[in-house]
Amino acid sequence: MLGCVYLILAALLGREIIRNFLPEQRMREKGITPLWVTFAASFGSGVLLMTWAVYIAAWLLSVYSEAENPLFGANLMVMAAVGIFLLLCCYRRKGSLGKFIKRLSGEVPPAKEIVFLLILLAGITWIMVFVFHVSDGYLYSGFTVFGDYAPHTAMMRSFSLGNNFPTQYPHFGGEDVKYHFMFQFLTGNLEYLGMRIDIAYNAVSSLSLWCFFIMLYSMAKRFFGSMSAGVLSVLFVVFRSGTAFFRFAYEHLQAGDLWETLAGNTAFIGYTPNENWGLWNFNVYLNQRHLGFGLLMAALVLWIFLDWVEESCAEKDKGILWLKNRFLTKKAWMFKKPDTALFAGMLLGLCSFWNGAAVIACLLILMGFAFFSDGKLDYLILAIVTVVFSEIQSKMFVWGSVVSPSVYFGFLAEKKSLPGIAVYLFEISGIVFLGVLVLLFFLKKMERAVAVSILFPTIFAFVASLTPDINVNHKYIIISYAFLAVFWGGAVSRLFHWKGAVGKILSLILALSLTITGIYDFAVILKDNDSGHRVSVNLNSGLTSWLAENLKKDDLILTPEYSINEVTMSGVMMYLGWPYYAWSAGYDTYYRAARAVEIYTTASAQVLKKTVEEEQITYILFEEGMKFEEKECREDVIADTYPLVYQSDDGRIRIYGTKE
Repeated sequence: MLGCVYLILAALLGREIIRNFLPEQRMREKGITPLWVTFAASFGSGVLLMTWAVYIAAWLLSVYSEAENPLFGANLMVMAAVGIFLLLCCYRRKGSLGKFIKRLSGEVPPAKEIVFLLILLAGITWIMVFVFHVSDGYLYSGFTVFGDYAPHTAMMRSFSLGNNFPTQYPHFGGEDVKYHFMFQFLTGNLEYLGMRIDIAYNAVSSLSLWCFFIMLYSMAKRFFGSMSAGVLSVLFVVFRSGTAFFRFAYEHLQAGDLWETLAGNTAFIGYTPNENWGLWNFNVYLNQRHLGFGLLMAALVLWIFLDWVEESCAEKDKGILWLKNRFLTKKAWMFKKPDTALFAGMLLGLCSFWNGAAVIACLLILMGFAFFSDGKLDYLILAIVTVVFSEIQSKMFVWGSVVSPSVYFGFLAEKKSLPGIAVYLFEISGIVFLGVLVLLFFLKKMERAVAVSILFPTIFAFVASLTPDINVNHKYIIISYAFLAVFWGGAVSRLFHWKGAVGKILSLILALSLTITGIYDFAVILKDNDSGHRVSVNLNSGLTSWLAENLKKDDLILTPEYSINEVTMSGVMMYLGWPYYAWSAGYDTYYRAARAVEIYTTASAQVLKKTVEEEQITYILFEEGMKFEEKECREDVIADTYPLVYQSDDGRIRIYGTKE
């Protein structure tokens, strides 16, 4: 119940905050229903600001007041303050409340729009629940998603069951947190407030992605003035383009087993490196739930600054003269709305530890907007404020550098050349990226300016790397793809409305080519996350309860290299969980793996005690028959050196305490 109250208060808070930055009359003039954009913006901004307030309050209570249960006081203070603020706002505007209700009742969205968006919400919620849900006391995660959920659920539980302030990374405890975690904090806090973990995770994930799709849908209506363009834009994001299905079908037609293979296959298809991970399909939005929220906030900031682009593109001069005037006039540089730029920069900057890739991608797109817009000093304000807020968070959470930037040309393309990159883009996205270069000739000035700007994150993905794992650059391409879908939605919609049957036939062929690979990917998602393809964790585990109750925030437990299980669901700080999660986030997993092998395999009690003390490990977990890094482990030295403090009912798990 309190979790629902939290989300309602957050949305209402967001409504009060963004009301002056989203002029509803301009939306009405463009045929856009203000209700949808306002709700999406309110939800995103309200959740962002209120969750940060709770986190900071809890951090202060834990660090300076040494509160054992800091979320209690933090939620009480923030929710009460927000409630009082909202009451004061209502009281101040009580004379205009009737006018507001009357205006709202007169702006009922078209029935077909309501139906589409409600079906969209139902579909998103259903698939989120399908891949992640609780049944009979067990948490089930589908095969295509559980790998990402392992560090995410561990982080959630570190807040809902623990006291993770200052915040550490549960799969690499005892150090800073380099990975964006605030979405997991939000979910953990909702679980603390009484929501079951799957309901909390699915609720905020579904609402975040739905609100992003609302913004995408509304952008398409803003550009192309038709609902069909908006609907198609969303469909093109859900069902991706690409050449994989066509090649797959051709190969199996040649082999004579196409229908059997299509029916029985449970693996993602693809012919580029790691495409079989689901890098490019809807599975990305299912396993990286925080991406939906990051995209929502990026879309909101871009929506605000579309006004700058629109006003500049409305100028009557053309060609080189128009572009020249975007730089060589006073108007090109002077402030337009510095207060709005300040607000947008704050929102974007506060997203850095919700989804850093979305922030970087949004700044890159805004760089393109600034090139084609007047009011460039507003963009400068936004960029400076975003960087300042990001740096403040980095200093709070990270010891040292947040990223390790380097030049890395070619991303995952087999041939690291411009032709090689072009071939790679065609393979993973079909005509979406390369075809937009042709599409530019048929777009209006503003549409062209925005489309070119949206390509900037993809260019960045092919020339730079910010982490040890180049695969994470796929997010920049995914983000560009999502916003480019708006223009393909508009193109197919316009083609369909050409006179005669030719336009309709061509539009249907184009729509099918843009979705067929994604439709088959979606079928694989359903098959590879069904009841026979799930990982389960017992939420009523005695091991989970014991760990959550007995290990404190400064404790560090050595375990096997666990992914998602009863230990990770306790939210405790592991010395080294599944190494890939920590390695891809920038931690030195090789050092800890070597030290863990030493502890688990040594025959010397002195070496054991010295290593444990140096690594500040307070508990050692031993699992019957375990290996670590393919090395045989021995328990006798550990058992002779440290007392047994816990043994599971089946005797399979034993935990030894190393504290005096």
